[in-house]
Amino acid sequence: MCRSIKTLRPPVTPEVTQDDIHAAALQYVRKVSGFRQPAAHNRDAFDRAVDTIADATRELLADLVVRGAQ
Repeated sequence: MCRSIKTLRPPVTPEVTQDDIHAAALQYVRKVSGFRQPAAHNRDAFDRAVDTIADATRELLADLVVRGAQ
């Protein structure tokens, strides 16, 4: 499952969309939790985790310095 998460760092992926970031976060949370779709009583925790991972991913990509990239 995590093998399908693509590299989002420029220049590997020149244009990263919010959908790309959300999809990667969702795949990560699915892998870690072991749930493709959480039960109703776990939905809030699952969704919060996806949002947190997506936020961390956006921050990481914004802060990375890639040598040689223009």
